[in-house]
Amino acid sequence: MKVACLLAIASGAAAAHAGPHHPSRVLAPFAEGRALKVISGLMNFDKASVAKVCSAAEKGGASLVDIACDPELVKVARSKTQVPICVSAVEPERFVAAVDAGADMVEIGNYDSFYGEGRVFSAEDVMQMTRETRELLPNVPLSVTVPHTLPLDQQVQLAEALLAHNVDVIQTEGGTSSRPEGAGVLGMIEKASPSLAATYEISRCVGSRGHVMAAS
Repeated sequence: MKVACLLAIASGAAAAHAGPHHPSRVLAPFAEGRALKVISGLMNFDKASVAKVCSAAEKGGASLVDIACDPELVKVARSKTQVPICVSAVEPERFVAAVDAGADMVEIGNYDSFYGEGRVFSAEDVMQMTRETRELLPNVPLSVTVPHTLPLDQQVQLAEALLAHNVDVIQTEGGTSSRPEGAGVLGMIEKASPSLAATYEISRCVGSRGHVMAAS
């Protein structure tokens, strides 16, 4: 089970939304700088596992729970928690059925499951997925992950372009690009540092035009 703490450090405007939770509720924790998202995994389609993660997210006071993009999983998640549900995928056409099933937010991201296969995502790949998603779901809150494989200046440029396409939340990532030398907590901090560095730089550049969160 993968769990990630996501901290919103910038504010931005909400969009209209078709899910059970109004976007004001979905995006409010980001504007208030207290968002915490629990991630069950892009490739985790085990209903029992997802149910446990959702229950833990509910008890732990999470702002969102992030699950694989599958309508049946959305139904399982909704039966276990009233926390807003985010679904992640890299195939925009899959989002529609998940939103119809009750997802509150969609996310282009969780690329780490693909890095081991040798697949990486360019800035144009991310922009194309974003354009396709906005064409399909113009009013649903959208989060997009900026690949850590891009140089930091290009991550900032991509974040700027994403906000221009009405992306609500910019997510950074780390972990696979770092090689921690320390053990325990020190190693965890070292592993998170690329995501934290990108979060700081992107938030410094975009200011109040969008929400930024870090995941590791």
